[in-house]
Amino acid sequence: MANENNVNVMGEAFDWDSEISRESEFVLLPDGEYEFTVTNMERQRFDGSDKMAPCPMAKVTLEVLSRDGNVTISDRLLLNSKLEWKLSAFFGSIGQKKHGDKLKMNWGAVVGSTGHAKIGTREYNGKKYNEIRAYVYAEDAVPAKAAEYKKGSF
Repeated sequence: MANENNVNVMGEAFDWDSEISRESEFVLLPDGEYEFTVTNMERQRFDGSDKMAPCPMAKVTLEVLSRDGNVTISDRLLLNSKLEWKLSAFFGSIGQKKHGDKLKMNWGAVVGSTGHAKIGTREYNGKKYNEIRAYVYAEDAVPAKAAEYKKGSF
């Protein structure tokens, strides 16, 4: 079972004579609030920029439930005081933090967590992509809206 999960995350190598058939499964979501599950989290390093110091970075992979099937979206969470608000919102969305409370971030409990996010689209080089616009604190999430996107409920 663990090997099967690893193939899903890492992919499977083809050889030069392999047959292929799968085409793009990309789904552009309409703007809105969606339920997500964190399926992966990688610890990385942000090398810094003109506007932000180098810092640790978490790359989270979210599986978003939609009418057109599940959609995968990645987001980068920079562990820098300039983006503390985004870290608070992320942990608030997965129920680890409440408005106004302090929190010691528990990265070990992130994978498998569920939450809500506002998703929109961005355009880059003439192509449109899904992006996380904002994380929604668990106590502010709209459960009825999220239930609409659960598998088998439409």
